[in-house]
Amino acid sequence: MRAFQCRDYLFEIFDHLSKEHQCSVDYLINEAMREYARAREQTVTSVGAESQDLVGSALGGASPVGAQSFDSRDTRSRPMLTPVPSRRPTVQPAVNPLQAVTVPPPLPGRRPSDLASRRVLMLQFNGESFRVDKDEFIIGRGVRTTDLAIRDGNISRKHAAVVFHDGAYFMKDLGSTNGIEFAGQRVESKRIEEGDVYRICDYEFRFSYQ
Repeated sequence: MRAFQCRDYLFEIFDHLSKEHQCSVDYLINEAMREYARAREQTVTSVGAESQDLVGSALGGASPVGAQSFDSRDTRSRPMLTPVPSRRPTVQPAVNPLQAVTVPPPLPGRRPSDLASRRVLMLQFNGESFRVDKDEFIIGRGVRTTDLAIRDGNISRKHAAVVFHDGAYFMKDLGSTNGIEFAGQRVESKRIEEGDVYRICDYEFRFSYQ
């Protein structure tokens, strides 16, 4: 009997098969070698007493399960070898970093053409002029939370707002108690036209475009 080297992963496969088929590793290795030689059209010249002794010693003097003796020409007496799937590493497709870059969404309520087409709106209040150049110009009693603060208890903290939306300015009530009046009527929201005058309590707000 001669010894040979066997790779660790192959030995693990034969060890697994030997437990599954209840036979020795030597038996399975010899059968695999014999099948390989037969596939290569080589003749196995000695299958005599030495092979029988090898099989008997490998199996502890017992025959494989389901057979009393082994005949290399009898395929029915051989245990079926279950092929073991190859364990190849899974290769993940490469990710193009340029494809992961997304275009940021546009700012809400503003389009690229808004700034180019926006007219300059001026607000006249108490003899002073205020340039409205924001998307939301807040009017109210709060000093830190408004753009035009009016210290009057009848004015809400955030009373009204001049809002720029879809290319136009609007006067909008922000849920105040005393509201906004235009032409003697209370309004919730109205588009600001040239020369419009709005009232909040006892105060007037006149608008014009430049």
